[in-house]
Amino acid sequence: MNLISVLLLPVAGLAAGTVNGIAGGGSLITFPALIAVGLPSVAANVTNSIGVFPGNAATVAGSYRDLRDLAAAQGRRRLLALIPTAIVGTVTGCALLLATPSRSFDLIVPFLVLGAGAVLAFRDRIRTLIGHPAHLSPRRRAAALHAVVGLGTIYGGYFGAALGVILVSTLAVVIDDVLARVSALKNVVSSFCGFVTVIVFAAVGPVHWVDVAIIVPSNILGGYLGARLARVLPARVLRAVIVTFATTVGLILLVKALR
Repeated sequence: MNLISVLLLPVAGLAAGTVNGIAGGGSLITFPALIAVGLPSVAANVTNSIGVFPGNAATVAGSYRDLRDLAAAQGRRRLLALIPTAIVGTVTGCALLLATPSRSFDLIVPFLVLGAGAVLAFRDRIRTLIGHPAHLSPRRRAAALHAVVGLGTIYGGYFGAALGVILVSTLAVVIDDVLARVSALKNVVSSFCGFVTVIVFAAVGPVHWVDVAIIVPSNILGGYLGARLARVLPARVLRAVIVTFATTVGLILLVKALR
């Protein structure tokens, strides 16, 4: 531990938790902060995944009312059925991170994030092409939902940063509900993904636990505050915030990958 860690990481944790609660992608704040305090990239990625998990869990508490309303509208069993998909996807992503080189995936990540922002920005036009979720058969809606969660959590297990942006953007296409409720589901899926990564990386990953302990308290506070703020933002404003953040994050990652 050094003075830079003590000063930088709590601020990064608070900012990341708040961003995660509103739009997702807050891990892109803590990840470079961990690099800045001297961690190698893989260790920073693993430590980051564990450090932001409590904040992700706090977003669930902050968006509980929207989650309850979504479960009433969409069906509690339908949402609970996503848990095994999220677990399998996350384990797959963790295995990829620990077993394969990351360079090629690092080049793909920026386009995934930029694509997610574009999906949300042009959601209504995309729905006219693939069909509005209200007009799809229950089987097709369920398949699309599991595909989004499965692919998203594979990404989350591998890299994690901007997972919330990717999830909320793609879930908004396959779920017919207001964006605040979709964001609440994003919080739950992200939390399950984070829980699995904690178990896997704590067992076999190069975790720097002191840095985790510094990040966690402020990240929890930020996650709860961000989720509460997302509840009161108008849908159009929330959508604009997520699209703007996704575009910014994607461009930053692209520049970083091309260096």
